[in-house]
Amino acid sequence: MSEDLQSLLEKINRDGIEKARAEAEAIISKAKAEAAAIVENAKKEAASSFAAARDEAKTFAERAGETISQAGRDTLISVENAVTAMLEKLLLARADKALLDGATASEVLRSAIAGFATGGEISSAPAVAAALAAEAAKSGGFTVSPDENLRSGFTVKTDGGRVEHSFTGETLAAELSRRLRPELAKLVDGGK
Repeated sequence: MSEDLQSLLEKINRDGIEKARAEAEAIISKAKAEAAAIVENAKKEAASSFAAARDEAKTFAERAGETISQAGRDTLISVENAVTAMLEKLLLARADKALLDGATASEVLRSAIAGFATGGEISSAPAVAAALAAEAAKSGGFTVSPDENLRSGFTVKTDGGRVEHSFTGETLAAELSRRLRPELAKLVDGGK
């Protein structure tokens, strides 16, 4: 009987080991399947995250490019405005200086009134009133009076005061600036 018992014990032992082995294989198989699913999900999430990061980086690069381009345009506009302001200030100073010189102001007046068929009234900066009065006397029909509001140069009123021509430093500087501005813009913009 001991052999039967021994054989029964061995059979129980074998069945238990096989059953345990089968359960272990099932657990291992299930764990492998779950691990494969986890790895697959992780790969999908990584790919999705990578694509989102790539898209975000591309968008950021585009925005950065637009920002840099806008900053460049803003800088060019600022430089152009600063240079224009300096030019206008320089033109005004030079025009004032020239029109405060009696000889230069007289020459400008001579050219200005040469085209007028009739006389008129001339208002001048006080510093050049005497020189302009002498020049106006040569042409006849024009009267000169100093105007404290004029910093430099003069104005000519004709046709009973209905038409006024301005030859002041401000007017001359503004006209020169207007004519020079397109060329200045080309220079600041690199000759385009």
